[in-house]
Amino acid sequence: MQSSISFLFVLLVLHLISASAQSGEGEHFLKIHKLTDSSSFGDALSFAHYYQKCPEVESIINNKVKEWIKKDYTLAASLIRLHFHDCSVRGCDGSILLNHEGSERKAEVSKTLRGFEVIDDIKAEIEKKCPKTVSCADILTAASRDATVLAGGPYWMVPYGRKDGLVSLAKEAQLVPMGHEDITSLVEFYQSKGLTVVDLAILSGAHTIGRASCGSIQDRLYNYSGTGKPDPSLNVQYLNFLKRKCRWASEYVDLDATTPKTFDSQYYSNLPKKMGLLATDEKLYTDPRTAPLVSALADQPSLFFYQFGVSMTKLGNVQCLLGPNEGEIRTNCNFVNSHH
Repeated sequence: MQSSISFLFVLLVLHLISASAQSGEGEHFLKIHKLTDSSSFGDALSFAHYYQKCPEVESIINNKVKEWIKKDYTLAASLIRLHFHDCSVRGCDGSILLNHEGSERKAEVSKTLRGFEVIDDIKAEIEKKCPKTVSCADILTAASRDATVLAGGPYWMVPYGRKDGLVSLAKEAQLVPMGHEDITSLVEFYQSKGLTVVDLAILSGAHTIGRASCGSIQDRLYNYSGTGKPDPSLNVQYLNFLKRKCRWASEYVDLDATTPKTFDSQYYSNLPKKMGLLATDEKLYTDPRTAPLVSALADQPSLFFYQFGVSMTKLGNVQCLLGPNEGEIRTNCNFVNSHH
């Protein structure tokens, strides 16, 4: 068994090296923890972007995130999810934060998103120190990193320089994976963002913390694929537990039933036991493209931690607005600036 896992570990490492080499990102992403402060991404995003303009930005974000999560630990998962939803539509441009009729935030599929008040609080504090300087997109990206760390997860360096988008459409929020897709659809979605099957397996590991609405799993519990019966891939004891927890669709249930408050690799260990909450969680273990990755990550917690930082960095770099005529620096994350 140990030799089998070791072989899978080698396969995963080779996969990572190959993927990075093909995308030309090997130097950055396989060594992300060793990058120097002056490193930049494509001569646009840079770790030093705010060094002179707003040197306190990271400490302000960290302190505020810490304050909020101390009051409500569930916000850690919410901030990570909010960042994922932002980057999934039009790239990491803060479009999910725009609060107007017809925006992504107002879409039906966005109703369970949380953490907006955390970003607003951070932005207000930063505007006092460095007005019209730090984008909401950068704030959300860094806040998701700090939330991960505070939940017990890894630290990674965040490069800055994203601009805030001017457009947010509710219909585009439908593009975000919701936990019902097949693996092929998920792989295609990730590839459309410049991400790989490895990133899919790793970022799904964010389900080590957080909750899902019971409404999102009703079909698995009672009417799988229209059969009028539960999903046969669910562990029977786990199924009974979920039925007790989910008496009402409006209630919530932990994504990781074993260690729901701790950022760890237990999520991957749950999947072979048929204890993946969402249909997409369970499919990660049964699909041949992702099953070897799940097995390796369940046995190698340090690999998951390292690669989570790598994949989150890649996610935070998706389709960023960087040019002089692209986007803006919002003064209030809820609205585009008035001169538009």
